[in-house]
Amino acid sequence: MENRSLRHAIWLPHWPPSPPRCNVATEWRFRRLSCEWTDQGAQSMASDTRNAAGRADQAGRGRGAVRPSQIPAAGWKDVAWRVLAEISDDRVMLVAAGVTYYLLLAFVPALSALVSVYGLFADPATVQEHAAMLQALIPGGGMEIINEQLTRLASQGDTTLGFTFAISLAIALWSANAGMKALFEAMNVAYDEAEKRSFVTLTLTSFVFTLGAIVAAILFIGLVIALPLALDLLGIGTDTKWLVSIASYAGIFLLVSFGIAALYHWGPSRTRAKWRWITPGTVLTVVVIVVVSMLFSWYVANFGSYNATYGSLGALIGFMTWIWISTTILIVGGEVNAEMEHQTARDTTRAPAQPLGSRGATMADTVGRASVSLEEPDLPTRREELEDFLHRRHGTAKIVAVALPTALFLTWIMRNRERA
Repeated sequence: MENRSLRHAIWLPHWPPSPPRCNVATEWRFRRLSCEWTDQGAQSMASDTRNAAGRADQAGRGRGAVRPSQIPAAGWKDVAWRVLAEISDDRVMLVAAGVTYYLLLAFVPALSALVSVYGLFADPATVQEHAAMLQALIPGGGMEIINEQLTRLASQGDTTLGFTFAISLAIALWSANAGMKALFEAMNVAYDEAEKRSFVTLTLTSFVFTLGAIVAAILFIGLVIALPLALDLLGIGTDTKWLVSIASYAGIFLLVSFGIAALYHWGPSRTRAKWRWITPGTVLTVVVIVVVSMLFSWYVANFGSYNATYGSLGALIGFMTWIWISTTILIVGGEVNAEMEHQTARDTTRAPAQPLGSRGATMADTVGRASVSLEEPDLPTRREELEDFLHRRHGTAKIVAVALPTALFLTWIMRNRERA
């Protein structure tokens, strides 16, 4: 049969009559693609398979790495370029905005569940005092909202909390669980997975995460209370309060790190990855969130005045912005982990070693493209696509580079005048 070819320009998600070969990307996206179909679809699929096999044999790029530390510098360069491209392709900031909406809806129910469980062991009114430890990390507007809600919930009293504990806790946990499900979906986006778990399995898994987060918060509060008492019993003077602070912040770091690692491990709907392929993204995420949170708090205190712009909603807007930034960093950390798995042809899952294509995980079943085209010289590489994207927006970048410092400087002058 004569091999006829026909070029089409379509709007997705219109499904093609035969397997496509696209000159932009190999995955389907909601964007306009210029694709070419041939009558020999099997040959196209075979060619893609050969390209993947060729990538697995590329030398000097970590294709045979069994742990992230075995990826060489050239491989990390590939990972970095693909992560930058995926941030745009997966619309990470838009996804983070959607997750922020669900997290805000789940915020008050989560606090209600926290106070309810805490009230079984101690005076609910003291939870606000110990939550002040988060002041250094959460912006001022966020702490205002947290303190306001904790005061309202604690004012219900021990009797009310104990009498209606079962019903109120169940409702609060169910409402808070919606935020955790949104985080799970964000992990599916980062790992390029579709949700394959049943409604019951997904709900139970996310419910365990929600309950675990509340229990972890209570354990941390208990540590803050018990540590000074233990020091007093040991006869250690008050000069060691700095030790309590260091231990408390170390506890926060460890709890948050474990929670994020667990989210990367169980959140995506796929065969679970080995912990070694989750640790780098977890550490990066925690460190960046801590640094960015401190910088954002400093910015709000010295430059930004959300109350002047939004009035009584200023604290809420500031808190929402901080959640959005933190969620964006969390998803990017997942992208880093995913592209690390994408760099090697070895099996990165916890299941017994399987060949490419049968591991039950998109990132583990395929091998990512190199930043320098080695097997498809006629197609643009991810690096070339990103460089073209940045070049087309070079003028905008220069304007932002000049305007942003100028705006910060003028804001700083205005704030100083107001204070004077």
